[in-house]
Amino acid sequence: MKALVYHGDHDIRYEEVEKPKLQHSKDAIIKIIKTTICGTDLGIYKGKNLYMKEGTILGHEGIGIVEEVGDGVSQFKKGDKVIISCITSCGSCANCKKQLYAHCEDGGWILGHLINGVQAEYARIPHADNSLYKLPETIDENAALMISDALPTGFEMGVLYGKINPGDSVAIVGGGPVGMATLLTAQFYSPSLLILIDMDDNRLDFAQTIGATHVINSAKENVIERIKEITGSGVDVAIEAVGIPSTFTLCTQLVNNGGNVANIGVHGTPVTLEIEKLWIKNINISMGLVNTNTIPQLIKAIEAKKIDPKTLITHHFKLDEILKAYDIFLNAANEKALKIAIDV
Repeated sequence: MKALVYHGDHDIRYEEVEKPKLQHSKDAIIKIIKTTICGTDLGIYKGKNLYMKEGTILGHEGIGIVEEVGDGVSQFKKGDKVIISCITSCGSCANCKKQLYAHCEDGGWILGHLINGVQAEYARIPHADNSLYKLPETIDENAALMISDALPTGFEMGVLYGKINPGDSVAIVGGGPVGMATLLTAQFYSPSLLILIDMDDNRLDFAQTIGATHVINSAKENVIERIKEITGSGVDVAIEAVGIPSTFTLCTQLVNNGGNVANIGVHGTPVTLEIEKLWIKNINISMGLVNTNTIPQLIKAIEAKKIDPKTLITHHFKLDEILKAYDIFLNAANEKALKIAIDV
């Protein structure tokens, strides 16, 4: 079969590899229908994960059709159309019992990272009963693709960890796919203000079409002053969706007394916490890796047409064009790209 394979820093190749086989009784083999590229894939490509093994197939987001299941799989059968969670969970370890699937003792974020992933024609999914979700016929495949990672990440790490309540003022710093997913799902809780902050006018324009009440271009405006103009003080919830020190610090500067800062961004360098200024504000700061325990809830929300995450997809490619898709995603601002759907 064909797959995108990691060979080292800035070295990924679309090549012929061996089709996966069942290794454990709880495995499933999935024929991939669609996959996509995540910011963490770009981090791997750029050499951020130094422990990555050469020869690993990349990718952790996808939908597909069950090709084969092990004897220990009871919830799925050949022919089922499924959503692949970006997080693998055994369902029985201490962390899984607390729905901390990201920290599963025999799973977590392993696809395309510690084991072969889904940017391929076929993929092996461990612990299939707990790591796959049946895809209803009522949900568009492109919408379903967003349920693998981007949508639950924005919802869980931004909206739920940020503890958004009805009437809250919310600022989202970063208009990438996860920032936009946060913007979509924040509307479940009826905030009074949804402010999207980014340096890309194209993304700011798009944000206004999916629910942002205000947008701020941080390259052209003083964000702190503009937030004060809009809110009179600061925001109840500030959500960091970039992953660099300056945007995290900005969130701590924007949040009101008693508010919440929710960090979603993947940080690669230390951040200075200005605790001498923050201790007195009675704020909460949260962060973490998505657990995907909200996937069933998000499936129902999409079925009920409460949100339409396929709007996050801006580009479409075939699997044999995946290297071109990476180039587009690496230059997302110039290419006006959010999420990329790759048809297999």
